[in-house]
Amino acid sequence: MKTKYKIGAAVIGSFVLGVGASSILHAQAKPPAFVWAEVDIKDRVGYFGNFAGPALTNIKESGGKYLADSFHSDHPNVIGLNGPPPPDNVTLLQFADMDAAKAFLAKMGPLQADVGSKYASFRVVAIEGY
Repeated sequence: MKTKYKIGAAVIGSFVLGVGASSILHAQAKPPAFVWAEVDIKDRVGYFGNFAGPALTNIKESGGKYLADSFHSDHPNVIGLNGPPPPDNVTLLQFADMDAAKAFLAKMGPLQADVGSKYASFRVVAIEGY
């Protein structure tokens, strides 16, 4: 009889430990981060010739994933729902977490200031997901 109680207690104890460990691991997971970039290109040749390649490399090296992009469309499908009209060129990226997005933006800062600003103006926003 005592053996049955010991086995039952061991099973219940293992279940409780498993649920507790799972809760701790789940609480430690960081939500993904999203980066929204609006780009008003002034000089397409200069932008794509001098800035777009290094920017794409930085996105890939930082673990960024393209979710939506109007750059590669003959007819950009960007519409304004409220407020002033958006630029024709908009990109939505996803990163593992806000730290990865911040690291990407820190890496892009000098490239954008030194090279990109000659060919375009930028509005970039990062937001943490769920």
